[in-house]
Parts: sequence; C-alpha cells; structure tokens
Amino acid sequence: MDLNEVDAHLDDIAEMYDNVSYLQRMKNLFNGMKQPRETKEYKESMIEMQRLSAPISALLLPLLAIIVLILMSAVSRSDDRIIETQIMEAEEMKELEEPEELVEPPDEIVEMDVDVPIDTPDVNVETTEDTDMSPKPVEFDAVMNVKSPVVLKNIFGSSRNTGVRGALMAKHGGNSATEAAVMRALRWLKKNQNSDGSWNKQKCAMTGLAVLTFLAHNEKPGSSPEFGETVRKALDYLMNGQNKTTGLFGHMDGHQYAHPIATYAMCEAYGMTRNPNTKESALLAMGPIINGQNASGGWTYKMDGTSPRSDTSYMGWCAQALKASKLAGINPSGLDESIKKAIKGFLKNASPSGGFGYTGPARKGLTSVGTLCMQLLGASSDPVVGNSLSLMDEWTIGEYAGKNPVGGNPQYYFYYATQAKFHDGGQRWKSWNEMMKPIYLGAQKIEKKAIKDTKGTLRDIGWWENGDAHGDRPVMDTCLTALQLMVYYRYLPTTSVASVKVEAEVEATSSTDDGDITVDIGNL
Repeated sequence: MDLNEVDAHLDDIAEMYDNVSYLQRMKNLFNGMKQPRETKEYKESMIEMQRLSAPISALLLPLLAIIVLILMSAVSRSDDRIIETQIMEAEEMKELEEPEELVEPPDEIVEMDVDVPIDTPDVNVETTEDTDMSPKPVEFDAVMNVKSPVVLKNIFGSSRNTGVRGALMAKHGGNSATEAAVMRALRWLKKNQNSDGSWNKQKCAMTGLAVLTFLAHNEKPGSSPEFGETVRKALDYLMNGQNKTTGLFGHMDGHQYAHPIATYAMCEAYGMTRNPNTKESALLAMGPIINGQNASGGWTYKMDGTSPRSDTSYMGWCAQALKASKLAGINPSGLDESIKKAIKGFLKNASPSGGFGYTGPARKGLTSVGTLCMQLLGASSDPVVGNSLSLMDEWTIGEYAGKNPVGGNPQYYFYYATQAKFHDGGQRWKSWNEMMKPIYLGAQKIEKKAIKDTKGTLRDIGWWENGDAHGDRPVMDTCLTALQLMVYYRYLPTTSVASVKVEAEVEATSSTDDGDITVDIGNL
C-alpha cells in the first residue's frame, strides 16, 4: 500500500469521527438512500437511519402513551350519569292579622249528642256467612320502589324524609321534643301490636289509625328498619280481612266507622308504597263509600245511602278517604261526583255564621270536622269556612282530659281542628300550636327503656289516654295525638301534590246539581 492509499484511509477514518451536525447527518441519510442498494452510500444511510431512530422513538413513544391515557380518561368521564334535580320555589305561608281577643263561648249553647268513631261496647262483630276474602298480598319489599305521587308541595321528594321533616318542623313550630314524643308513641304502638297485625279493641278501626300514624312518619314496609315489619303486618291484616266481593273490611264496629278509616289508610299506603295489592284493596274499598253516599251528599251509619240522615262525624272519615284516593291516583267510578256532592252534604249541616253540627247546623265540636273537610274537598273559600275558623279561635285546649268548650270529645275534635288551623296558617296556627305543644307533651305517659330499637338499645315508649266520652283508648288517643304532633310535615303530602293536580280540585261548576258551589284549591 503506497502513501496515497494510506492517506485516503486515514481521511476516511477521520471523517467518521468528525463532529457532523444533526441536520447534516439527515441530509447525508436522504442522499444515500437515493443511491443504488449495492453502493456504500446506501448501506451507510441504512445504518445511519437505525442510529437516528433511537432518539426519535424515545420521544414519540412516551408522547403516544400520554395521548392514549388522556383519551381513556375523557371517555370515562363521559359515561358519568347526570341526575337532574328539580327544585321549585317554596311558597311562604301567608300571614294573617292577629285574631281578636279570645272569648269564652256563650253559656246558652246547648251541647248536642255527638257520636265519634268508636261508640259501641268493646265487642268485635264477627260475620258468620261464607265470604270470599282477598288473597295474601305479595311482600312489600318485593315491589319496585318507585316515586310516589304523594309529594311535598314545591319540592320533589317526600316531605316525610328525615332531612325535609326537620326543616318543616323548624319552619312550622315543631321541635326535637315533639319528635321524641312521636317516636315514643310509634314504639308503644309497635310493642302493643297483636300477633295478627292488629290493635285492640275495635281491631279494624284501630289498625287503620295505627297505619296512618306510621305512614305519617314515613315508616313503610321494606324501607323502615324499625317499623317496616309492623306496618306490613297491619296492612296484611286489613287486606286479608277484606271481602273481595263487597269491598268491606272485616271486624266492623256497630256503625262501620272502621270501613272509611281503613280505606283512608289503604289509599295513603298505596300513595306512598305503590304496592299493587294496596291499590286493589283501596279501589275495592272505595266502592261502598261512593255508593253509600245519600242524595244530599252526606253519609250515615253503615254507609246507608237510602237514609237522608247526614252524620258530620261519620262524613269526616268518608271525606278523608275521598281525598286520599284522589291524591294517590286511585280513581274509582263516581269519585269526582262524590267529592262535589260531599261539599253540599257538609253545607247542609253548617251554620251560615260559622259552625257545623251533628245532623244539622250547630256551633260545637264538630265544627272542626266540617271545616277541615271543606278545605280538603276544595271549598276553603266558602264563607262558612272562614266563619268557622273564627269560631274556633275561641277554643282552648285547657287540661288534656278536662272540660272544654267543644263538648265531651275534645281530642277527637282537636284532631280535625289542628289540621284545619295548620291549613289556614298564619297567626291562627301559631297561636294554636303554642298552646297545643306543651299540653300534649306533658300529658304523654312514658315507660322508660321498654323496647329495643334496631341496634339493640333500650328505648322509652309513650302513649296518651284522654277523657273523651267515646273512644277506644289508649290506641285511638295515642294515634290522634301523635298525628297532631306530626302535622308540621304530614299535612302537606296528604293535601298537596305536585304531579297530580287533582284536576283543578274537581270543578264544581260542572256539577249537574242545581246551584253551583265555588270550589277552589285554596293553599293546597
């Protein structure tokens, strides 16, 4: 090898170690790739391509992985469900002018003989004829938990849920003391339930009242850990004793007060649970009530529609059943017409200056029954309602079992009066509530640590016994008083509904009877 060849090789080696820029190397790469495959330049370009691809891959691969992760995260977020919550403005309760100074009722008012739901001896009337009974219903917790149409006005959801219940108590005058008394009463009812699901003594009527009391506190089968089974057994008792041909519930008292009470309970049970068995039972039970209304729009004992007698006390339970049926979406044939006729039936027993009597005009305790029912049926704007509310401003609760200006059955009358005054609201309700609460709380009889809750903790139970002339104590007394102490949150669901407009509260102007009756929705 001569010196020229040696210099050429040295130049090639030096060229290999020259500090060539990245751009120059890329230029040489592309130029070499243009040469024939067998040439040295092409082979060097392929080697250079492998060398240059390493840093590019080091950058591109992590970048690609980051892009994939971002795309996966975006897809995951897009699958999230969006739950729409609709909140409507709550109306403020209207404030009324301060009532005039309370005065005692005139001494010359003569107390009328009045019957209330349970006025027969403590005897259960059993039927001896063969009757077909409704089959045992399916388990309540096997039914789909769907939204009830019986909801709080201006709020979607149940007002009997814990959170909303607390807010409404604070707004309308309840407190932790009233709620504690209610819980003691519910536990007393649970402890004293019979094994067949009923309560003594007039089993059907008392079971219906107890069901209404539990439902008022949102205690439902399948959802209430402490009281759900108690309510399920009670509803089973009512339905299993119902005649599936006549619709009448079993174990009736002498005048069949029990039937409209149990029907009211079954309608509200369907409105809150949507269990189809309760709907079937309620629909069947509404038949005797609608068919048993007399021509003047009233009801009397045993729902004898052929009798012209209209008993305001008996009519009160029938009217509550009508309203509960309408709100729950149970619409038997003739329901709307029955509601319109019922308004006229109550007016038949009303005094124009205020007051409702037993079977004719008067101004005593049954005034509260007629007043509330007129409100429930959509006739709250009738002048007799306003006059009756003013008349009831004179009422005082006084001693729980003492004498009252309303007659011998104060707690029965106050059950209606509390709801009617709450319905009217304002200062009238505030004054009544401030008088009612301490008396009822102080009158509850309490047994300490008498029953265990779901956690095994011993809890107190409580009940009431009053001095009414008629009644099935202490179950009836306990239920009626507890229902009054739950009026802060119970009242709205049973008389107001957002999704069911009650068809403009049954337009009375469409009545076929002579003489129109103005029906409004008041503050329902």
